[in-house]
Amino acid sequence: MKRKVCYLLSCLLFPAMLWAQQDTDHKYTRSLKEVLEEIQAKFHVKIKYNENDVADKYVTYADWRFRNTVDETLDNVLAPLDMKVNKTGPNAYKLKGYEYNVWSVQDGWTKLDSIAKLYNDKQGFEARKALLRPELYKALNLYPLPEKPNSKPIITPERIYDGYSVQNIAIEILPGLYVNGSLYKPLHIKGKVPLMLSPDGHWEKQRYRSDCQIRCATLARMGCMAYSYDLFAWGESLLQFKPEDHRTSIAQVVQTLGAIRILDYMLSLKETDPNRVGISGGSGGGSHTVLMAALDPRIKLSAPVVAVSSYFYGGCPCESGMPIHFCGGGTDNVELAAMAAPNPQLLVTDGQDWTAHMPEHDFPYLKKIYGYYGASADVENVHLPKEGHDYGPSKRDALYPFVAKYFGLDIKKIEDKNGSIDESKVTIEKEPMMYVFGDHGQGLPKDAVKGIDNLRKVFANAPREQGGVKY
Repeated sequence: MKRKVCYLLSCLLFPAMLWAQQDTDHKYTRSLKEVLEEIQAKFHVKIKYNENDVADKYVTYADWRFRNTVDETLDNVLAPLDMKVNKTGPNAYKLKGYEYNVWSVQDGWTKLDSIAKLYNDKQGFEARKALLRPELYKALNLYPLPEKPNSKPIITPERIYDGYSVQNIAIEILPGLYVNGSLYKPLHIKGKVPLMLSPDGHWEKQRYRSDCQIRCATLARMGCMAYSYDLFAWGESLLQFKPEDHRTSIAQVVQTLGAIRILDYMLSLKETDPNRVGISGGSGGGSHTVLMAALDPRIKLSAPVVAVSSYFYGGCPCESGMPIHFCGGGTDNVELAAMAAPNPQLLVTDGQDWTAHMPEHDFPYLKKIYGYYGASADVENVHLPKEGHDYGPSKRDALYPFVAKYFGLDIKKIEDKNGSIDESKVTIEKEPMMYVFGDHGQGLPKDAVKGIDNLRKVFANAPREQGGVKY
């Protein structure tokens, strides 16, 4: 009987205890779940969330955060918790973690406008580039660069196809760290030919995918070498690291260093024309394309695909894991793309991702910057409003004539009798054929570094080049 009385008393007193805590002494604290339930009831909306998303989360001064609209209230409640909602319908929301890399369209445009006020002619923009480049290298911890390993690339035998050949190449970029790729070359090379670096995005199978093979092989059939390479902890890099290692900040560092060392090697070949070097990747590979064209003056042409936006900074640490966007007092991916000026640049965008508004605001800015150099015709935007986030046929159809135009290649080599791009002569290889180190990784050198912690040690202890970086 005594226990029952105590239980009843506790049930009666517990709500009063909670209410007693609603004061400044206790910061008016309420559980996030309770607050979200009240928001739903008050504003007649539905907020979707997982229990794990709200567990052990509390809102201070909760009742003081309510405003007249649901959007203002949600912002006030969630911002201190580094959380946000995405609107999924007229009265529906989904709870998410704070996305530092995703801005509203208007916020992105306002930021770009404030950046654009820093210069108004070629001289001013050149000064801006001179400020940004060294800061970008320092932000990536690549100033000075780590010394280049004194080792030769690991190269597999050539495979011969219709108008082109393929061989796999691994380049050591730090002691025991390899960047792996496949080099597509035209058959019967005479003199020097152009080079296109071909990083790819976060799509499944990356450089093993058929559309990636098609793009590189078609470039080779047109008369251009193309080197397709793995992202960090992606593809054959998984012999050394786990997939989750890709989502670490050092991914951006390694991918940048890898591209620099690929250029070092490719430019050492007698058939590479140093005046015709380009880069084109899609999605995360497009962000990498922009960064490399901004950093390395050896790149003379760039074509970022479904990537560039003033209101999206890249959703992966391999794009924004290091503080590159704080350089020069603050920059964004559109200004970084502008750093390629006056070199030819093609931006391929679509209507179903963060590049949807490119023609409205960001591209006019790029045109203006290129105009400072008298080269406004050398930056192009192919916008595909009904398409989505890929590097599909229409995106490739935009790339080939652009490369042919600026690198002096014969587009007719890859056209059918009707003048359409013909990719049918490309042989799609099975994935194991594209491995450098064998079907089971048996060819990976015994001294290869394995694991993210060991990589960090190798990077920290690597000797640095003398004399800094040449910009």
